[in-house]
Amino acid sequence: MNSLAKITAQGSYVPEKIMDNQDFEEIVETSDEWIQQRTGIVERRITKEDEYTSDISYKAVLDLQEKYQVDLSDVDMIINATLTPDYKTPSVASYVQAKIGLTKAGAIDINAACAGFTYGLNLANGLITSGQNKKILVIGAETLSKITDYTDRSTCILFGDGAGAFLVEYSEDETSFIASSAGSDGDKGHNLYCSELSEEMFSDDLENPGYIVQNGRGVYKWAVGNVPKVINETLEKTDYNIEDLDWFVPHSANARMIESICEKSGIEKEKALMSLRYYGNTSSATIPLSMDLAMKENKLKKGDLILLVGFGGGLAYASTLIKWTI
Repeated sequence: MNSLAKITAQGSYVPEKIMDNQDFEEIVETSDEWIQQRTGIVERRITKEDEYTSDISYKAVLDLQEKYQVDLSDVDMIINATLTPDYKTPSVASYVQAKIGLTKAGAIDINAACAGFTYGLNLANGLITSGQNKKILVIGAETLSKITDYTDRSTCILFGDGAGAFLVEYSEDETSFIASSAGSDGDKGHNLYCSELSEEMFSDDLENPGYIVQNGRGVYKWAVGNVPKVINETLEKTDYNIEDLDWFVPHSANARMIESICEKSGIEKEKALMSLRYYGNTSSATIPLSMDLAMKENKLKKGDLILLVGFGGGLAYASTLIKWTI
């Protein structure tokens, strides 16, 4: 089925507080040079104690609304991708719906960790193309600082907070979505987790209950080995090839990882858009933040062919090939 959905606006929000690499030198055994060489991260943003995922999601929507002067009163669905909701229930999306003042919009959260935003976009495309919805807000937002163990030097240097939002609308004449792929290697989920209600799955090696635990080498190996396959799988559904891509937007987990993925895929590393240098790893927010930065830097132009690939906890992945329509 051909898509009937178009991306019409985008926005972002990052907290005011900056935590740079020098700050970590005061709390764990590390250095700015060590962090930059291994991750490419210089600094990240941290939410206030009373600032939560619903707050920064809403602020990203306000930024979208202000930049594009769009009417959101007829939005009929909100999809919020996050692994750090304010509560188990109600959903973050419900809080955003209330803050905007929408009375007839559905609201759901999805948790696919770092792949969440691309899952959300593909879900929005499906709902609109099927005729169920006409106008959907897709938000990726995380307050990872609230589940980060700042005594664990292997993970605390990585994560930051932030939010990004896209508006996806029904359109017959011009559409954004071309092809997508999704999947998960659930048997490798122990490489990246945050425990809560159940400890059974990871009972043999459970660490730091309530905090993010990551086997960095395991995730790195999996991503470099599998993301190039996802790229090829997505492009094989179309008439396009690697050389046709104007931009590649992977989950901004680690600059060295992305360089390896580009090399293995045959994508010029200059085409990779990232948000990690100044925002760190913001999980489901990295891709919309990367694109927001690219818009601010006047890199993106209407008609650009862009491949988005989210991957991470699960270990889940999702891709979407789009024509930029803003």
